[in-house]
This record gives sequence, structure tokens and C-alpha cells, in this order.
Amino acid sequence: MAAGGADKFSVLLPTYNERENLPLVVWLLARTFRESGNNFEIIIIDDGSPDGTQEIAEQLEKIYGSDKIVMRGIISVLFSSGTAYIHGMKHATGNFIVIMDADLSHHVSLYFIKQKEGNFDIVSGTRYKGNGGVYGWDLKRKLISRGANFITQVLLRPGASDLTGSFRLYRKEVLQKLMEKCVSKGYVFQMEMIVRARQLGYTIGEVPISFVDRVYGESKLGGNEIVSFLKGLLTLFATT
Repeated sequence: MAAGGADKFSVLLPTYNERENLPLVVWLLARTFRESGNNFEIIIIDDGSPDGTQEIAEQLEKIYGSDKIVMRGIISVLFSSGTAYIHGMKHATGNFIVIMDADLSHHVSLYFIKQKEGNFDIVSGTRYKGNGGVYGWDLKRKLISRGANFITQVLLRPGASDLTGSFRLYRKEVLQKLMEKCVSKGYVFQMEMIVRARQLGYTIGEVPISFVDRVYGESKLGGNEIVSFLKGLLTLFATT
């Protein structure tokens, strides 16, 4: 927590080949936090991007200051959302952690407003509640996402409407505890986080979001991720 007891938000931003997106998403984040008067830092966790993402991150660190932009590289064949967050958490100084993608598919929302409204342990973005939605996806991707959430709701009853999204706010100590419990990698990781949170009795608030497909680059979702999701879902069903 920042000096004087004020909240501080640490944004964990995993990147791989996000050279075009990174400057804009950092600018949007910085503007949102500054306009709201909240203290923040953005921790960029890059997996050795060959497109020059690390060089861009280093330039951003000089522009915004090393107290606001923290560059931490990681090179691993096992790189995933989970390993990136574990790596980034080691350097986070905030009492709240925001996790999100750097591909501009996530609009910057004031999740901290929702957190304060209900004093939630977790605030999750949802595409399937209220005025949330998905834009720019073809029918196949929409069916995969909807199907994944429907099957998960039926089998696990997690108490949240969108389990596969990766735009969330956590209390730092809650995220640390969940990461100790979670064993999944890849696409199913986000789902397990919510399921384990329900098991441990943490409170979850939801914010409707408009999910817009990435502006630059290509989606990493493929057949292997779908198979991994199904395996992970069955594992959670058997262990929860």
C-alpha cells in the first residue's frame, strides 16, 4: 500500500510481439489512473519478443518514469499467463493487482469503482452480463467462448458469468493465495482462478465490458488451447 494508506494499483501486462499495441495501452492506462487520482504502476512482463517489444517498453519507462513503468523480461518455453503473473507479482508494490492483455482487446475500465462499491476481493470483467458484449469475432470464436462458459457453468457453478476473460482486479493477498492453489496453464488458467476463489470464499464483483478483438497481431487461440481447456475443465470437475 502506498504511503498514507492510499490504495495503489499494480497492472501486470504480459506481452509477446506487442510493439504496436504497447504504447497505446500504456497511454490509456496512465490517463485513466491519473484522471481518477489513483496511484499506479505498470509492470510489463515480456517473453523475449523478437519484434522489439522490449525496446519499446524501455522507451516507455524513460518517458513515464521507472516508478510508473517497470520492465521485467522472462524467457521460458513454459511462458503462460500464470508464469507471467507469478514473475510480475515479485515486483508489484501495490495492494491491488490488475491483470489484463496488451492487445487492446480490453478497454481500460474503472474496476476500482466497482471494488469500492462492494469491497470485493475480486472484480472480473464480463462479456455475458448487462451491456457487455464481444465485437470483431467470427461466429466460430463466439461459439467457442460461449460454449466454454456454458459448459463450465453447468459443471462447476462458479458464481460468475464469464470465466475465460483475462481482465480482472484482485486484492494482492488474494491473488497470491489463488496462485498457490492453481495448477492450470494457458486458456484454462483464468477459469480455475475463479473456481478456486469460490472454493475459498472470496467475494467476486462483475463489470460488464465490451470486448473488442485485437487491433494488431493475431490471436493465439488454437486447437491445442481448446483441448487443454476441456482437459482442465474435467480436472476441475473431478477435484471441486
